[in-house]
Amino acid sequence: MRLLLDMGNTRLKWALQVQPVGWLARGAVDWQQDMTAALELAWADLPRPVTVLAASVVDTMREAEVASVIERLFACAPSWLRTPAIACGVRNVYAEPQRLGVDRFLAMVAAHAEGYAPCVVAGAGTALTLDALAADGQHLGGLIAPGPQLMQQSLLNATARVRPERPGDILELADNTADAVASGCWQAAAALVERFATRMAPRLGVTPTLILGGGDAARLASLLSLPVRLSQDGVLRGLAVWANTP
Repeated sequence: MRLLLDMGNTRLKWALQVQPVGWLARGAVDWQQDMTAALELAWADLPRPVTVLAASVVDTMREAEVASVIERLFACAPSWLRTPAIACGVRNVYAEPQRLGVDRFLAMVAAHAEGYAPCVVAGAGTALTLDALAADGQHLGGLIAPGPQLMQQSLLNATARVRPERPGDILELADNTADAVASGCWQAAAALVERFATRMAPRLGVTPTLILGGGDAARLASLLSLPVRLSQDGVLRGLAVWANTP
């Protein structure tokens, strides 16, 4: 069995994979917690994995902390997956393949393996990521923007008088600052997703399946006028495909 790690900007998500498919256990830990203590507690009763495969978009200090826990509990070192030019039927369009976030690549691997291409793969988390994937596995490219919550925080940090006293509601028209900030940022994210998906249809030759994952996916999906398929644990599922590919 394998321990799979999705080390994102906000959380570390993990799953214990029973080969060839399926999770024996899974969970998530927020980076704001004491990561060492939280992982030791979460993994204390797990069967010892044969291998640990990790996809990371965090800094080397956090990677080292997680690696230390793995070595102490399981007596092995994690294998760090770095973004390739081609793998599992997906071809990376980046001229420097390693500069494409491994989380984005693996989400496309999962979508391709599950038969959803041609598609647009969107991730709504700290960042809002968008990628177009053709039926043959060719990545056409993508976009990155701040996620809705990061947009709101950036606005508050850059202004002197935008100081909502409460979390805002998402409305079509707001009559107060709190709702105006929340509504503007969430609707901006929704508009970008819809625009990207619409603009990609001619390039993909068909209306693409819109796949939306990430911590804010469900809330963002409720604002979209396009059909959307919610995706859970796309990075971990992509890791599982990677691990099972000869």
